[in-house]
Amino acid sequence: MSKMGFGKTKDGEAVDLYTLRNGKITVKVATYGATVVAIEAPDRDGKVADVTLGFDSLDGYLGEHPYFGATVGRVANRIAKGKFTLDGEAYSLAINNPPNTLHGGVKGFNRVVWKAEPVDSPEGPAVKMTYTSKDGEEGYPGTLTTAVTFTVTADDALKIDYAATTDKATPLNLSNHAYFNLGGDTDSSILDHELTLAASKYTPVDDTLIPTGAIDPVEGTPLDFRKATAIGARIAELEGEPGGYDHNVVLDSKGGSLAFAARVYDPKTGRVVEMSTTEPGVQFYSGNFLDGSNVGKKGRVYKKHHGLCLEAQHFPDSIHHANFPDSVLRPGETYKQTTVYKFSAR
Repeated sequence: MSKMGFGKTKDGEAVDLYTLRNGKITVKVATYGATVVAIEAPDRDGKVADVTLGFDSLDGYLGEHPYFGATVGRVANRIAKGKFTLDGEAYSLAINNPPNTLHGGVKGFNRVVWKAEPVDSPEGPAVKMTYTSKDGEEGYPGTLTTAVTFTVTADDALKIDYAATTDKATPLNLSNHAYFNLGGDTDSSILDHELTLAASKYTPVDDTLIPTGAIDPVEGTPLDFRKATAIGARIAELEGEPGGYDHNVVLDSKGGSLAFAARVYDPKTGRVVEMSTTEPGVQFYSGNFLDGSNVGKKGRVYKKHHGLCLEAQHFPDSIHHANFPDSVLRPGETYKQTTVYKFSAR
């Protein structure tokens, strides 16, 4: 493992970049936003390339971008109208994705500098990043202490372990927002990538992407990826959606223990990423809002469907749906989550 300076924020805070190597893959993580900056993995011929979207320098991450590689929180995904009531008290949040709150607010966990320290792990090189979110930050109750540990294991996986405690009840939903393109250094889209999801159900949404509260079967819908299917095969069948997939699927494992969630295969390069998680849901996003406004690594312009996200999570807007898995963390409890992305080629 190595550490180097990655620049400074506009407020003068120093940002570091950690490089973790093990097996055949290399992962780079920045302390700004606890952000996965790069994942380098070989294809079927042994050619190594970066399979994530992002920027070559800190400046890109400091600007406007769609959460490339970031740790998102305090609450990943959306909260309807930026309001909720908890234990009889009403809270209001910033509306940064009108008419809703998205990924923690204006200055979510993706916009802060995390403290970092190397971890002596038997699994492989690891770095632990911590951040304390003060009571009232972005409108949320309670002082929340969060730790995210990134480990690169000997079997070519990036393992992300989350832990958090609070001194006051608060909604909490942590995730990583890496964008994958298994083609590597390419201008091609992810529509020919083949996706498998271990999910028989999903949560339908309204036209602002807030769940209706229903939990419906994927059978007979374009969200049925129980068998490997090209992402672009049925994308045109989506009605009233924002140009592609942006859906929470309900994992058959139901969360709680580490279980297989998803697999993506790129027929062109042979690269595979297999996702396992302890979370009950995954947001599958097909990069619909990538519009060419972000110039990324090596000067590449990221356009629609250039990357895909598989975000392990509790369901969106859980705070308003009693039938969804509870996303409230209370004093005396410890939030824990593990999500693993394992890389291979065939």
